[in-house]
Amino acid sequence: MSLMANAIAESGQHCMNYARQLLQDIPAPQFARFARLGDTVVASNHPAFIFGHLSLYGSRVVNELGGDASAVMPTDRYTELFSPAAECVDDPDGTIYPPMDEITERFFASYTAAVDALRQADDATLSAVNPNERGRAKFATMGSMHAFYLGGHLMIHLGQLSAWRRMQGLGQASKPAFAAGSPKS
Repeated sequence: MSLMANAIAESGQHCMNYARQLLQDIPAPQFARFARLGDTVVASNHPAFIFGHLSLYGSRVVNELGGDASAVMPTDRYTELFSPAAECVDDPDGTIYPPMDEITERFFASYTAAVDALRQADDATLSAVNPNERGRAKFATMGSMHAFYLGGHLMIHLGQLSAWRRMQGLGQASKPAFAAGSPKS
């Protein structure tokens, strides 16, 4: 494995660990609900939309690195509900979005596959030109694009989830204990 691939994979793994922390204490009936501050509804991405949207990207990473993403490919329904063009809507009756367990399982399976694919990637693959013509202006290489997918893109949306938690009165995510010899934050 290349140094660059390992750095990207470690970032992705860290983001998945943070996602697990943020999921703690979220009641399933609130998973697809807009946040509320008193009588004010905050029309911002809720956890169902955040995790559903993010679940679309792991398969891209696997495919573009030459792997078999068939096990984590998004369904047409997921693409329709969670694409960048989709609008996040409040789902008080739980009839629009799939259940919390299904969405989060797809998210973690997709990103676990992406991290695994990155751990197999070599520098030549990551140095190749980004095959996404529109995205090439921002991310010239496969490595820079996948660094974004497994770093910045995840953290943008996990930041939305962190804010949603606080608006819902759940507070910040609990921090895991560090293993012996690990740096403390």
